[in-house]
Amino acid sequence: MTHPLLDLTPLTASHFANIERRVAALLSTDQDVVIMQGEALLPLEGCIRGVAGPDTTALNVITGPYGQTFGDWLRDCGATVYDLAVPFRTAVTAQQVREALAERPEIDFVSLVHAEAATGNTNPVAEIGEVVRAHGALFMVDAVASVGAEPLLPKAWGVDLCVIGAQKALGGPAGVSAVTVSDRAWERLAANPYAPRKSYLSLLDWKHRWIDTGRRALPHAPAQLEMLALEASVEQFEKEGAETVTARHASAASATRAGALALGGGVAPYVHEARDAAPVATTLRVPEGTDASEVVARALTAEPALPLVAGGGVLAKEMIRVNHYGPAATRGVVRASVAALGGALAELGVTVDLSAARRAVEESWR
Repeated sequence: MTHPLLDLTPLTASHFANIERRVAALLSTDQDVVIMQGEALLPLEGCIRGVAGPDTTALNVITGPYGQTFGDWLRDCGATVYDLAVPFRTAVTAQQVREALAERPEIDFVSLVHAEAATGNTNPVAEIGEVVRAHGALFMVDAVASVGAEPLLPKAWGVDLCVIGAQKALGGPAGVSAVTVSDRAWERLAANPYAPRKSYLSLLDWKHRWIDTGRRALPHAPAQLEMLALEASVEQFEKEGAETVTARHASAASATRAGALALGGGVAPYVHEARDAAPVATTLRVPEGTDASEVVARALTAEPALPLVAGGGVLAKEMIRVNHYGPAATRGVVRASVAALGGALAELGVTVDLSAARRAVEESWR
């Protein structure tokens, strides 16, 4: 007997285009939406290689590891890159971007990550977009972690290239992603002789072979299961409602932060100010003398399904990340995560107050 997921009718061009329209509606934009058949690194690199070249002068904002990656790609394209790096425990401000652009009037491209799930911060894209638009530069935003977890309005905020993925707050697949493209961005892509063409990285191929031809024939066979999963995640978002979904993520972040602080024993939010903390994930600094990886391992021994991971790279020993996004943005998951972390720390000899932490989670859930 054939498995139902292996016996699907082909995805038609009209069905594909309708999924694009639903993604555009989710983002409240009438800009073109290009859905690309791969994890979000595909359109992120495609955007940068599409607009950048030796004549590009870029301001690359670094508030976490992905910002560093964008700078590497830009330099590989031959661009002159000025990094605006801020401590990962905070967010960049519109004023910092304004000052950087005033210092380098030749900057014509700005790249930024909206929410850095790896470090737990989020940046004020709306305010920064206003500054970048006044300067006249092209603005690219990585909104893979933020979409669904907090408001995201690429056109209204002056974002020319906005990349999203469905695998976090939308609770969808990781194997398909999308990018909104403004008219200014299309012009920049078309004028760039270094932009990928006839390439898997090419946004221009999608425009010429798909958008400009009236979306009548797909340029290649779509990743059918991923597209259907993307459609299902967007449909779920539509049913629950944007305000409800973003409120659920905000509540998860607030309750996780409050519960961790109430544990005591030296546990502290990695992002110092709550206003800079991303609703998609909360990062915590472990008490001095403990190893974050060991704390997570002990916590997962009791509750292996909890969304707990140790920080990456140099942060592996000092940071814990609670990934309360998508289906995990619930009071029960937050309560269990804080309790499991508290129990693991207690096993390691750290004095914590589990009762106070549980109360704080309940009282902080909005």
